[in-house]
Amino acid sequence: MLKNAFFATATGLAIISACLQSANANEVAVEMHLISGMGVGNAIGTVTLSDSDNGLLLKINLSDKLAPGPHGFHIHENPSCDAADKDGAMVAGLAAGGHFDPAGTGTHGGPSGEGHLGDLPILFVQISEDGATATKHTLVAPRLTVADVLGRSLMIHESGDNFRDEPKPLGGGGGRVACGIIPQG
Repeated sequence: MLKNAFFATATGLAIISACLQSANANEVAVEMHLISGMGVGNAIGTVTLSDSDNGLLLKINLSDKLAPGPHGFHIHENPSCDAADKDGAMVAGLAAGGHFDPAGTGTHGGPSGEGHLGDLPILFVQISEDGATATKHTLVAPRLTVADVLGRSLMIHESGDNFRDEPKPLGGGGGRVACGIIPQG
């Protein structure tokens, strides 16, 4: 009798544990780092990715290391934040590759448009009353899920993004300033 009770309790705990793991399986924390042509720098916070009825939720919790204002925010193809060589110069985050574009559209269109899937909503960094620029808010990417972005990278650019290639290429986001690797799962 005691053996059956122990087995039932152990089985129940295993089922509860499996349910809790599957409930959190669609939530991934991505540690974000400053990047430069010299490589990956200090951590500046996290972006937690989770699925919702409206698409991919991005819960942003970053420190005061980013300049205030709008920043281009993208999913990039490769799980790397390393600098790479371009025309004899080391470029921050270049090993991350281009914007995530599994359908090969080659076009931009924003998070809700018909272009590639790498465009995320604009990340706005605001100055608080004490002069800090900490960023804590949630964004939604309606065409993505956590499963879509596993094994990719999350990139923050130095400037805003107009989700077009004109007047500047890649939406005018400029250089890559912060990056995080999204784990495989």
